Amino acid sequence: MRTRRDLLRTALAAPAFHRLYAQTAPRPALDRLLSLFDFETEAQKQISPAVWARISGGAADELTLRWNHQAYEKILLKPRALVDVSHLDTRVKLFGLELPFPILLAPTGAQKFVHPEGELAAVRGAAAGQALYVISSSASLRVDDIAKAARGPVWFQLYVQRDRGFTRDLVQRAEDSGCRALCVTVDSPTFGARNREQRAQGGLPERELPNLMGKDYLDPALTWKDIDWLRSFARRPLLLKGILNPDDAATAVSAGVDGIIVSNHGARNLDTVPATITALPLVVERVAGRLPVLVDGGIRRGTDVLKALAFGAVAVEIGRPYLWGLGLAGPDGVSRVVEILRHEFELAMMLAGRPTLGSIDRSAIW
Repeated sequence: MRTRRDLLRTALAAPAFHRLYAQTAPRPALDRLLSLFDFETEAQKQISPAVWARISGGAADELTLRWNHQAYEKILLKPRALVDVSHLDTRVKLFGLELPFPILLAPTGAQKFVHPEGELAAVRGAAAGQALYVISSSASLRVDDIAKAARGPVWFQLYVQRDRGFTRDLVQRAEDSGCRALCVTVDSPTFGARNREQRAQGGLPERELPNLMGKDYLDPALTWKDIDWLRSFARRPLLLKGILNPDDAATAVSAGVDGIIVSNHGARNLDTVPATITALPLVVERVAGRLPVLVDGGIRRGTDVLKALAFGAVAVEIGRPYLWGLGLAGPDGVSRVVEILRHEFELAMMLAGRPTLGSIDRSAIW
């Protein structure tokens, strides 16, 4: 139940949120934006500097933030000629779902900073683009409200919080509302040194975080025994998000989890860790096909998707790019971002001579 104090705080914050969405430049027609980099350029013109720092910043000197995409640029493709690519098959099966293509929308917080409807607009855009959407624990709305508004498949990203009872109830609410998998973040015993975001704090209004218990919700005492605890009652597949070290990947297999997401938290936690695409093949090698491996971080082109799959990922996740779309045009912007990346991936498959996901392997890398 919301108290009078809660309602007053929301009312006072409304003008501040309104200023975040004030148009600072003419909004371009979406069909004129031809790449995810076009969305980045235009979104920065529309989104307030404080919010831009929040969604774009990384940790410390932001070296890993730069490496996440630069590492893709250094990987060369080895195309095959004279392959029949008149029919492409981009379908992928994940935990009982058949998805039309292997591009998912990663969990991101602060979505009401870039659009008044926040996650409700984003989840509509995901459905329009036929992409699976992962709801964030840092969402500005309750997970069950977002899941019930979804018209496509959704997963839930979970922080195992200090309050285990709250965490258990949250898992059950997510499952009961239709979330098809749980992505447990395991790389955050604390927050990183997010200097760019810290400098912008004064320009951001207070926001509600109904899926988190207090500001001090991260648990530095989290260990593998807590993963066992989650598995004891979770009714959905459980993936670990934030695995970089191959040794942790091997332990995850032994722990009986259902999947791994190779992630460095959007380069927002520990700076100078490797780009996720650098860590991916080492994790895949250690897992040895015993469970599916996904990857996020730095994916901006269809060729990046192809490279990630060639290194053994079954699917990729994008985060910041769909926030750019959300900030520019709400659901339509989100679906347009997905459409562009999906189309680029299909072009890359054709030009590389790889007509199916099964034909994309290490031989596609020079």
